[in-house]
Amino acid sequence: MSSLTKPNIVLILADNLGWGELGCYGGGVLRGAPTPRIDALAAQGLRLTNFNVESDCVPTRTALMTGRHPIRTGALQSVPAGLPQGLIPWEITLGQLLSTQGYATAIFGKWHLGDRPGRFPHERGFDEWYGIPRTTNESMFTSTPGYDASVVPLPYVMEGKRGEPARDVAIYDLEMRRKIDSQLTERSIDFMQRQVQAGKPFFTYVPLTQLHYPTLPHHDFAGKTGAGDFADSLVEMDARTGQVIDFIDKSGLTENTVFIFASDNGPEFRRPWRGTAGPWTGTYHTAMEGALRVSFMVRWPGHVPAGGVSNEIVHVTDIYTTLAHIAGAALPSDRPIDGVDQRDFFFGKAEKSAREGFVYFIKDELRAAKWRDWKMHMVWETEPNAGPIHLETPWVFNLKQDPKEETDVGTQYNWARRPLRVLIQDFQQSLKQHPPIPPGAPDDYQPK
Repeated sequence: MSSLTKPNIVLILADNLGWGELGCYGGGVLRGAPTPRIDALAAQGLRLTNFNVESDCVPTRTALMTGRHPIRTGALQSVPAGLPQGLIPWEITLGQLLSTQGYATAIFGKWHLGDRPGRFPHERGFDEWYGIPRTTNESMFTSTPGYDASVVPLPYVMEGKRGEPARDVAIYDLEMRRKIDSQLTERSIDFMQRQVQAGKPFFTYVPLTQLHYPTLPHHDFAGKTGAGDFADSLVEMDARTGQVIDFIDKSGLTENTVFIFASDNGPEFRRPWRGTAGPWTGTYHTAMEGALRVSFMVRWPGHVPAGGVSNEIVHVTDIYTTLAHIAGAALPSDRPIDGVDQRDFFFGKAEKSAREGFVYFIKDELRAAKWRDWKMHMVWETEPNAGPIHLETPWVFNLKQDPKEETDVGTQYNWARRPLRVLIQDFQQSLKQHPPIPPGAPDDYQPK
């Protein structure tokens, strides 16, 4: 596949967008926030109802960028104080893979996989970066009584280009928090315009900051719904996505662009910014379905049939592997890659997903596993910080019969434990063969 025939790739990743927020997932007007642009995008391709992510921001983003479960990479949410955060340089990011295939690569948004030289995204496979190195709640620092910048450094929006040092652009305060997604959208479009003019395929990764708390809309959207800041921010997200779609479609790139919209996590649990997971129980930071399942849709006319909806299991690690194959890139062969190639499933050539299940960790603790319609919890926690209960006998749920995970059927359907335990045992054996990278490992760490 020559660089001229390689498809462009646009990946918009919402932050803490719950399963039940968008109109095409039962939200929209019910949330006081119509989402017509994202709903239309979903109808033009394949929409998944069983797309699964990790427990919170850093783990999901490392899984997306490496195709590996975060327990392997050590890129967990909580890293010991004073140690480096995010991915060690040994990991091979999706940006690096696509760069080898002649793609121009850029990220406009939240990185959260390294916040110091050597780990910024423009040093990890992306030609350009504009956004925040960590997360959005830092925008509240400067307006909080008692904040001391000599103790906790000021948060900044940053910019970087391959081969150059990153630079601070603006303090990330509440005013910038309102503005940033508009800037991310504008810069994404500018980047793509430049690549079209250069005749180069592009990978545009747009990890938006909405709906992460504080969930504050741009001034152009404030008060638009009459249903509050959260609904206004959801409408803004829909509009920003629409701007990117319009550029692709009006530029004649639709047929040659893989367009993905997804969320990184289940809904926010902190009030007053609490979101909804629709029919599922729970929020992120738990092992409930409300944490695991999020929105996902992919459009690629001529390859992905329009109007598809599937409840087959897909995991965020699969995106790494699938996009690598679409771009013609070889996967790393010296490490376990957990993502599986979903091209046949996405393209309508296979009715079933290429995976039947996965294991689920929070930090370094195995919490649950899913297999087909079954879910087994080893640790039970329905709300973050509610005090996890370590179960002597794991609870088993049938997710079609009991989507809210209310009734343990492990005695009635005891046979279902076996495939779940085999799934767990196989993964644990893999961890023994390939020991996990410890959280906070230095840049020069080399796995054995």
